[in-house]
Amino acid sequence: MAPWEDTERGDNSAQAELTESLIHVKARDDTNGEEAGRRRQPWMVYLSTIVAVCGSYEFGACAGYSSPTQSAITEDLSLSTAEYSVFGSILTFGAMIGAITSGVIADHIGRKGAMRVYAVFCAAGWLSIYFAEGIVALDIGRLAGGYGMGAFSYVVPIYIAEIAPMELRGALTSLNQVMICAGVSVAYIIGIVLSWRALALTGLIPCAILLVGLFFIPESPRWLLKRGHHKEFEVALQKLRGKDVDVTRESEEIQNYIEELQQLPKAHIGIGLMVIQQFGGINGVCFYTASIFKSAGFSTNIGTISYACIQVVVTVFGATLIDKAGRKPLLLVSGVGLVLGCSLAALSFYFKAHDIATKASPALAVAGILVYIAAFSVGMGAVPWVVMSEVFPINIKGIAGSLATLVNWFGAWAVSYTFNFLMSWSSYGTFILYAAINALAIVFVVYVVPETKGRSLEEIQATINT
Repeated sequence: MAPWEDTERGDNSAQAELTESLIHVKARDDTNGEEAGRRRQPWMVYLSTIVAVCGSYEFGACAGYSSPTQSAITEDLSLSTAEYSVFGSILTFGAMIGAITSGVIADHIGRKGAMRVYAVFCAAGWLSIYFAEGIVALDIGRLAGGYGMGAFSYVVPIYIAEIAPMELRGALTSLNQVMICAGVSVAYIIGIVLSWRALALTGLIPCAILLVGLFFIPESPRWLLKRGHHKEFEVALQKLRGKDVDVTRESEEIQNYIEELQQLPKAHIGIGLMVIQQFGGINGVCFYTASIFKSAGFSTNIGTISYACIQVVVTVFGATLIDKAGRKPLLLVSGVGLVLGCSLAALSFYFKAHDIATKASPALAVAGILVYIAAFSVGMGAVPWVVMSEVFPINIKGIAGSLATLVNWFGAWAVSYTFNFLMSWSSYGTFILYAAINALAIVFVVYVVPETKGRSLEEIQATINT
């Protein structure tokens, strides 16, 4: 037998032993899981999550700012359509830069330190917009806000997943998406009554709450251990779980994983979920909801209000189900709903193009779009971020997470950029294309995505890499 074969066999044996030990830990934990759950009152986990998702709300506030302010900014600063288009779209490029750098920064200065940096970028961006007297200051502010937004989209779900106990991890991580939707909706609503400068100042509120709150919450224990801060790791974990909770078993499990499991994960799971989330058409539908309803002959005001309400309510509903139903079932239900919504919208535009059932066409359009957003909100919106935060091991989470986030933002840009071109080519053909992509997404979820409900991060990653 060759020497390298001995080495490989030894590595596989060590991997198998680690996986087996984690499974045994899981079996022991299940015996008294309900009793432990009743004893555990992780108030610090809840507080830490509330503080962290201020970054998610900031994400939504940045994303929702340009829509209600377009006419006012254009008129006050005498901007051309092209100049305002740059102002609106430069946010995405800032987000891509934020995505690229987010993992490296979060790995070097910690999850808390990274959120602090990104909050400062967003605050500086809002101030630049508030004091802007021309397009340059507007674009600089929007770029800075986009940078913070893109970085928040990575570090917030990662931090929550690393601090939360497994029975709460899915629901708490899903709050990331809930708060993004809330930020967008609030920006739309208050943007109707506030001036564009005043609306920019409201974006400072979540930044201020986040910056102050970070002083009162612990750093991610897993990040501390990875950096070799063993004492701080124990203190942070105990603080998160409660002073009367025995964290010995969880501490040993995390330490064994950090020391023994150091191989490259199957990164295609997290990256693949980001691809199917974006290329199923969500940003095209989201950014051009009003024009879709108008093209179909339906009231844009009624359609847009219905869209916003359904998005928030169903996202909250999905967050309550994720730790009960599991990740895969929600993704599959979401995928089926997305195919159905796209099919209804395609049928509506086909009828309109061929003068068939003209009275039914608007109803089909609004039904299709509302089914689409409800289906997206219940699963495909939040769950990919949850799973992404779970499947990447701590040693390469920064690089892999940054790549997945970059893919997500590139997909968002690509879909929003091509949507109008596709609609000009064929309105019903556009939705047929999205339906086909969402059907492929269902196949991907069935055969590739693992179920992660009720398992520690170490168990999930050990199983994936076996």
